[in-house]
Amino acid sequence: MTLARPSSTGTVRSVVDLSDEVDPVAAVVAALRGRGGTCWIGIDGKGATGKTMLAARIAAALPGSVVVHIDDFARPDVRGWERDRFVHQILRPLLAGRPGRYQRWDFFRNVGAEWRTVPTGVPVVVEGVSSTDVRLGVPWDFTIWIEVPYQIRLARARERDGPEMMERWLTDWMPSEDAYEQEQRPQDRVDLVYRPPWAV
Repeated sequence: MTLARPSSTGTVRSVVDLSDEVDPVAAVVAALRGRGGTCWIGIDGKGATGKTMLAARIAAALPGSVVVHIDDFARPDVRGWERDRFVHQILRPLLAGRPGRYQRWDFFRNVGAEWRTVPTGVPVVVEGVSSTDVRLGVPWDFTIWIEVPYQIRLARARERDGPEMMERWLTDWMPSEDAYEQEQRPQDRVDLVYRPPWAV
């Protein structure tokens, strides 16, 4: 477990905590205690690190919360994901006090699917690769980076998506994730860096 704390200059730095006593769900609940209105929780990390599972656990602990999956903004003909659509359909409306409404994209059929609504005044859990990208401008209340070794991620990706998707993983998704990490160093700015017990 790694906790990220601000330095004397205000820059967030990572501090290793080997006790493993900090539970990420409990950390989010504690950070949001007493806060009202729309709260933003970002769960970042590379592919196949368990972001969706952790998001579900956090949402279950925050009544009324909504989970937004970055994968719902991914398209096979777009490198990365549609950040602009996330901003226009979710972020800007909520910041203006209006509900967000976005269309989930069916990646494999490459067509728009159902529309979903994100109400105001509730915790919004955003999970996915580069979900805390600084270019989004989200006023995060709590952010997490999940750290899992490469070989474990690769094995999980193969088991989950099958061998037919490995070329996309190896030639597009993983290189893009590495570039994002090198450019922005998200693990150095988040509130918590977490390594799941199964990834040790």
